[in-house]
Amino acid sequence: MTTPELKPILVFDSGIGGLTVLREARVLMPERHFIYIADDAGFPYGGWEEEALKQRVISLFARLLTEHDPEICVIACNTAFTLVGADLRAAFPNMRFVGTVPAIKPAAERTRSGLVSVLATPGTVKRAYTRDLIQSFATQCHVRLVGSENLARMAEAYIRGEPIEDAAVLSEIEQCFVERDGRKTDIVVLACTHYPFMANVFRRLAPWPVDWLDPAEAIARRARSLVPLPDGFEPLNGVDPAIFTSGRPDFTTRRLLQGFGLTVSQAI
Repeated sequence: MTTPELKPILVFDSGIGGLTVLREARVLMPERHFIYIADDAGFPYGGWEEEALKQRVISLFARLLTEHDPEICVIACNTAFTLVGADLRAAFPNMRFVGTVPAIKPAAERTRSGLVSVLATPGTVKRAYTRDLIQSFATQCHVRLVGSENLARMAEAYIRGEPIEDAAVLSEIEQCFVERDGRKTDIVVLACTHYPFMANVFRRLAPWPVDWLDPAEAIARRARSLVPLPDGFEPLNGVDPAIFTSGRPDFTTRRLLQGFGLTVSQAI
């Protein structure tokens, strides 16, 4: 049986961190093609003024939705979605957006010590959205928000195979570890899709074992729930497009993308 033509799933991030979400989504949505959008010309988002970043992302999506007509859009970036998610839904009411937000609710449900840390970009840490999640789901916990200025850049470099100094990484994550009344932090929420790529480094450098909570699978499950699986589908093979807003991804990035079944397209 031939699978009917299905619209693609658009996955958007400021860089290549969203590949962690794409990887999980492909497992759960084998009948779909994907379009990966990396706004590397705007990377990193953490240092942007809020209004300027809102305007940039909405302007990008006005073009992306017209040119690619996706089934749904996955915003695989905490910094972007916690700021502009509501604006995207208001601007494009006929499109469904799956967002990425800090996994505070599942962390609060799993913690045994009651000490949870959220490792994020400064932009995500300062968002009212993040504080509202804590107020809604984690009032029984002590939640420490740790805004890293440099970790997203480090993760991009690490993904590309560049050397990263242990001391530099440790200086970005050490505030996540709290001891209080004989209890210790037992869960660290990875509130940036870049960070799971460095999870093994984090585990090695951590002063004690913790659960590093990666939201990628939950995001993929949400996307799957919005897109019914057709009867008689056939798993897809082949290569999907990746679009970089700079138009200039380097050779190492291009080679990395091949491992994720992506090839760089010049169109946006």
